[in-house]
Amino acid sequence: MPKPLLGGEGEKVFLLGNEAIARGALEAGVGFVAAYPGTPSTEIVEALASVAKDLGIHVEWSSNEKVAFEAAYGAAMAGVRSLTAMKHVGVNVAADPLMSSAYTGVKGGFVIVSADDPGMWSSQNEQDNRYYGLHAFIPVFEAYCPQEAKDVVRDLFDFSEKMGHPVIFRSTTRLSHSRGIVRLGKLPRPKTKGVFEKNPAKWTLIPQYARKHRVRLLEKWERIKKELATWPYNRFISNDSKYTIIAPGIAYGYVVDELRTLGVEHKVNVLKLSSTVPLPEDMIVKVLEVSEKILVVEELEPIVEVEVKRIAYDHGLASNVEIHGKDYIPQYSELTPNRVRTAIAKFIGLSVPEYSPVKLSGLEIPPRPPTFCPGCPHRSTFYLLKKAVNSLRLKPIYSGDIGCYSLAVLPPFEEQDIIIEMGGSIGAANGLAHVIDQPVIAIIGDSTFFHAGLPGMINSIYNDAPMLILVLDNRITAMTGHQPHPGTGMKATGEKARIIDIASIARASGIEYVDVIDPYDVSDAYVRLRKALEYVVNEKKTALVVAKRACSLLVHSMALRKGIVTPLYIVDEDKCTGCGVCYDFFGCPAIVPLSNGKAKIDPAMCTGCGVCAQICPFKAIRIIREGDKSWKELWF
Repeated sequence: MPKPLLGGEGEKVFLLGNEAIARGALEAGVGFVAAYPGTPSTEIVEALASVAKDLGIHVEWSSNEKVAFEAAYGAAMAGVRSLTAMKHVGVNVAADPLMSSAYTGVKGGFVIVSADDPGMWSSQNEQDNRYYGLHAFIPVFEAYCPQEAKDVVRDLFDFSEKMGHPVIFRSTTRLSHSRGIVRLGKLPRPKTKGVFEKNPAKWTLIPQYARKHRVRLLEKWERIKKELATWPYNRFISNDSKYTIIAPGIAYGYVVDELRTLGVEHKVNVLKLSSTVPLPEDMIVKVLEVSEKILVVEELEPIVEVEVKRIAYDHGLASNVEIHGKDYIPQYSELTPNRVRTAIAKFIGLSVPEYSPVKLSGLEIPPRPPTFCPGCPHRSTFYLLKKAVNSLRLKPIYSGDIGCYSLAVLPPFEEQDIIIEMGGSIGAANGLAHVIDQPVIAIIGDSTFFHAGLPGMINSIYNDAPMLILVLDNRITAMTGHQPHPGTGMKATGEKARIIDIASIARASGIEYVDVIDPYDVSDAYVRLRKALEYVVNEKKTALVVAKRACSLLVHSMALRKGIVTPLYIVDEDKCTGCGVCYDFFGCPAIVPLSNGKAKIDPAMCTGCGVCAQICPFKAIRIIREGDKSWKELWF
C-alpha cells in the first residue's frame, strides 16, 4: 500500500493538514516524536507512526502530554530533532516542562504542535494557546493551508536549532482537518542518535542557574524578534489602500476568499502573518504608517490586535490609525466565511445582508442526540451501575471524566455529574468524598486512568477517601480513533509491548477491594457492582472495579478484516410487550420501536453483543446466527 508521506521530492499528494505537518517534520529530519492522542492533533503522530519503521525514527504514544513533552525535550537536549504534538488542553498538562524548556533552550530543533479547537468541536473549553508563547517566551507560528503547514513546520526545525530554543506551531481544527494538494520537498536521512553534553549550569534549573537563565532568556527573545523580521511566511500585499487587514494563520485564507466574494480584493491591503508571537514589529510599524484603518481578523483571543495597538502606541502612531478587531469579529468559536465577510463589509463601509441558511420547506430533520455505539460495553456498564445503585437505594454523585463515556451525562443514563478534565474524576471525587454524605463514584476510562488517574487514586488511598473508582477499560483509546496505551500491549508503531494491568496497579497501591467485571455478563457484573458499592458505603474505603471489554467498533473492524462471522439477534414480536427496556432504558441505537411500541433490531447495526437478550424481561430477544468461536477472542 503506498505511503504518501514517503513520496519523492516534487511529487504532489493530497494530504490532511495533520499529515502535511507530519511530512514537514520528516523533511526537517525529525528523529524523535512523542505525543498523547487528542483531537484535533491525533493524525500527526498516527501518520508519523505509519512510516517510523521505514525511516528508522522513534515514534511513541506517551502516557500523557507532560511525559510526551519531556521525552521529546530530552531528545532535543541530546541534539536530535524532536516533535511533540497535543491538543490545546494537552498543553495545560505539559505546561510545567514547557516553561522550563524556554529557560534551558535546546540543542536539536524542538517543535511543539498545539492543535487548538475553536468552536469546541471535541473539547471541554476554547482556549488560545498563543498565550503560552507570550507567557513562556516561546515563539508561536501559524499557517493557513496544508502546503504552508508542511513548509513552515519544516523550516521551524532550522529556526529552533539556530536559536537554540523551542518553538510552538499552532494549528486549529479547520487547518488540521482540512485537505489540500501538497508539493513534497526533499526527504533527508533522519538523525536518530545524539550526544548529551553534561553541563549542569545549562540543564539544571536550580535557583542560582535559573536566575541567570532568566536574563539570558530575555536577551534571546530580542534576538528572536530580530530574526523574525525576515521570516519568509509573513507577507504584505499592498494595493495602495488606506485600508489594511491583518490576517494571522488560517484567517488569511478566509480573508482572501471573502475579499474576492465582495469584489474588493484590489482595494484593501493585506498583511499575512505566520509568526504571531512575537509579531514582526518593524513590519507592523510600516503597515501602521501607510494605513488609516486596520482590521485584525483572528480566531479567539485578540492577541495580534492587542500587540498591534501596543506597537502603534509605542511608536507614536496610535492617533493616526483606527484599529479594529474583536469589535467586528466575535471572541468565541471559529471563523466562518459569513463572519469574515460581514466584518470586512463593515470595515470598508459596504452593505451586505446577513447570511441566513437555506431552509427546505416542509422538511423536518429529526433530532439525533449523541449516543454510545451499538454494542458499546460502556452502555451495559452504565445500565448495570444504575440498576445496582437503585437496588441499594443510593443517591450517589457521579464524578465523570473525558472519554466516550462522557456521553453518559445524557439520558437514559445521566450518570456523569461532573466532567472537568483528564483525570478530574478521581481528583474531584477525593474532595467530594470528604465533604458530602452521599456515596461518590469516580468514572474514568483506561487510557485516561494511565494519563492522569493514577495520582488521584494514590491520593484516595493515602487520605482515606471513601469512593468507588470505576475504570471503563475498552482496551484502547477509543474516543480519538483507537490508539494504543500502556494497557493494550501494543506500541504506536504496532509492535508488541508489555501490558500494564490496571487491577494489579490498584492492588499494589494498597486498595483492598479490587475487582474486574465483564459488562457483557449482565448477571455477574450486576452482583459485583452491587458488592463494591456496599463495601464503599459500609467500610468507608476506596474500592476499584475495572469493567473490561473491548470497544465494539474495534472488535467489529477486526472481525471484518479477518472474515470472522459475528452473532446476530432478532426480536420475537409474539413475546415482545413493547416495555421499552431495550430501546428506552438501555438505549441501544440498533434497537428501534415500531409503531405498536414493539422493538425491532436493525441487522445492519447489530454487533452481536447479546446484552439486550440478557436484559429483556420477557426473553423476547433471541440469537438467529451464532458467531464464529474466534469472535470471542477479540473481546479482550
